Amino acid sequence: MPGRVAFVGAGPGAADLITVRGARLLGEADVVLADALVAPALREQAPQAEWIAVGKRGYAESTRQARINAMLVDCAQRHPLVVRLKGGDPSIFGRLEEELAALAANGIACEVVPGITSALAAAAATRRPLTRRGVGRSVLLATAMTRDGAPPRSRRADTEVFYMASRQIDALRSRLLADGWPAATPVSIVSHIGWPLQEVSDHVLGDDLSGASGRHAGGPTLVIVGTGATAVDLGRAGVPIDGHPSGAAGPAP
Repeated sequence: MPGRVAFVGAGPGAADLITVRGARLLGEADVVLADALVAPALREQAPQAEWIAVGKRGYAESTRQARINAMLVDCAQRHPLVVRLKGGDPSIFGRLEEELAALAANGIACEVVPGITSALAAAAATRRPLTRRGVGRSVLLATAMTRDGAPPRSRRADTEVFYMASRQIDALRSRLLADGWPAATPVSIVSHIGWPLQEVSDHVLGDDLSGASGRHAGGPTLVIVGTGATAVDLGRAGVPIDGHPSGAAGPAP
């Protein structure tokens, strides 16, 4: 009788962004197949488990998806509980459908535990809600590059968030302008979200973003465009944020 697999979203960055349910399942796991970007401190949640690194990194050596599928099936056939620990949320650009299909084809039960995806973590870290009453009713999540290597079509939502964008910033800017976004459209670029190295830079679409490309190179990067990239005006409230005056940019949490 095979065991079961729990897909657990680890969230981005800090280990304590994982959900309570996810942490409980980690504590019960026999084997953990972990993505490259999950916090190393999460190992403390499952000291009894065998940890297997199956991470995928853009432009770097990665575990092939077919290999991950086969490892999931093999581990579940030998252990009662396997946790597939994914960065962010398993259902957002996590290749979850392929792993679910592999388990279903082999009669292996599973569950999916959601996590905090990078777009939500970036909105929280920068205090910039992705939706705004009356002016920001829709949010689009997209990769910064399509399968054929081109930037995706844009201008379909009030706020658009582009994942995996570290090497696509200049090409993405050109596509956004070509798709009709005004040059004055606010852009927020966030890299290493949730980590001590977190970096945030603010721009408008008409800026030369070549400097931002260098500043955010080498790490997981989001580009947020439109309403959700606009700073909230807290100046009149006079409320400090993390010890900084309202409206001032504080350090990454």
